[in-house]
Amino acid sequence: MSRTFKIGLFIAVSVIITTFSFYFWQVAKTPNFQVGKEKDFALLIPSGGTYEGVLDTLRKNEVLNDPMSFRFLSKLLKLPERLKPGRYVLTRTMGNFDAIQKLRNGKQDAVRLTFNNIRLKQDLIQRIGSKFEFGADSLGTLLNDPQVCEKFGFDTANVVSMFLPNTYEIYWTTNADKFLGRMHDEYKKFWTPARIEKAKALGYSKAQVSVMASIVDAETNRNDEMPRIAGVYLNRIAQSMPLQADPTVIFAWRDFSIKRVTSRFSSLNSPYNTYRVLGLPPGPINIPSTVAIDAVLNAEKHNYLYFCVKIDPDGKLLGYHDFAATYEDHLINARIYQAALNKLNIK
Repeated sequence: MSRTFKIGLFIAVSVIITTFSFYFWQVAKTPNFQVGKEKDFALLIPSGGTYEGVLDTLRKNEVLNDPMSFRFLSKLLKLPERLKPGRYVLTRTMGNFDAIQKLRNGKQDAVRLTFNNIRLKQDLIQRIGSKFEFGADSLGTLLNDPQVCEKFGFDTANVVSMFLPNTYEIYWTTNADKFLGRMHDEYKKFWTPARIEKAKALGYSKAQVSVMASIVDAETNRNDEMPRIAGVYLNRIAQSMPLQADPTVIFAWRDFSIKRVTSRFSSLNSPYNTYRVLGLPPGPINIPSTVAIDAVLNAEKHNYLYFCVKIDPDGKLLGYHDFAATYEDHLINARIYQAALNKLNIK
């Protein structure tokens, strides 16, 4: 074999190796997901999901730029046999190799769960259930089971108090039982010894504080005013007066379009109607914010027993409230408020 032939053979082999190396580098590393799109794609692989199901999802959502290269490398790296369930974000800069390794190794991307401004238990169940594999039905079954609720220290009416509005990172495949355990852990973290002592000083359980906080939360969106409103309701309870909180009546009717609570609405026979029932309702009327909970625990000490929405000189609702210690003073504020509602044609 001549020297020239050997050199030629070496060059040919080198070219072949280089060509194949470049090809495999392209197959493995070239961005292949959501190319040209503005958002990354969250791939959901349910328990028992199949490789063919993954391909079908990627195809239907037009995620893959080059499906053939993905299938080729998937077979080479045995993805069909090693596929793991979960939620995986496929970024726009990701190549096949990184994506396949992610799916093979079960390196999930957590769901960022945020919930607030939720009024009804069923709304909470739907909001959360839609975010995870366990679904709303499984969560609803647990939250409506007296034994499950009792395990966490609640009943079916007040168990929503365990859910504190915040942002949580939780894996999509987490089951409903473990999810509730996580929420209970967060609840216990929030209820520090200092907060528990403040609740005891009020003569309230943690769940009762949350019920009161839900009413305060419904009365105002002004955080700086919450402790004063909480003080009004605590004063009323101390004097065995009904709370007469309009938001509880609206909750009792389950009609959140009500803008003006009249005697027609406040005559409803319901444990949530605080015009007819003394003390707190059996459960929260919304998922109270931690700000509202702290407002109850740190309620302002004063002698106010009444409040209504403050009206500016032009008759506009300001969002804050006028407070009064006597019914006579309250009537003055209330007449101004009622006149403003009439002028705005709020019925």
